Amino acid sequence: MKDSIEVTDDNSSVMDSSIDPARHRFPFCIVWTPIPILTYILPFIGHMGIATSTGVIVDFAGPYHVSEDSMGFGWPTKYWQLNYAKAKGGVQGWDTAIAEGAEIYRGRMHNLFWDNCYAHVAMTLKLMNYNNTSRWNMVKIGLLMTVYGKYVSFADFVKTWAPFTLITLIIVMVYLLT
Repeated sequence: MKDSIEVTDDNSSVMDSSIDPARHRFPFCIVWTPIPILTYILPFIGHMGIATSTGVIVDFAGPYHVSEDSMGFGWPTKYWQLNYAKAKGGVQGWDTAIAEGAEIYRGRMHNLFWDNCYAHVAMTLKLMNYNNTSRWNMVKIGLLMTVYGKYVSFADFVKTWAPFTLITLIIVMVYLLT
């Protein structure tokens, strides 16, 4: 795929940071996928995870459960690749923060409104002090993913927006016909 950034590890060797949807690899990305029913009504709300430098997705998938390489509601339909150099400690800092965030969330109860997959990603960005700030939260993450996220494919765009569009059209037609 076309999106990639050149990455060097501590030994100055170049690592592959190419996004590869066929292999479900999204290095240095926040990833997102629709949640059935919920996304049909509110298409900007879905399930979110964050990927390591090698592209392995880590996501808070439910109470006391953090998935690795098996996203809770299906593979990503949208991604936002971040710059690892903005993480405290670079590549190593990025991966360390993801591991720490996963460990914290393995001990947490999932709550749809307060402590969810978006909060897990925000905690991870706080731990790595991404972009020199610890002011990450689930609302900010959701808004930024909506603005900067790229769909993996046109089919994924349709998968996200078609149910909402259909429901909206039905409501409008019923309203106009009554």
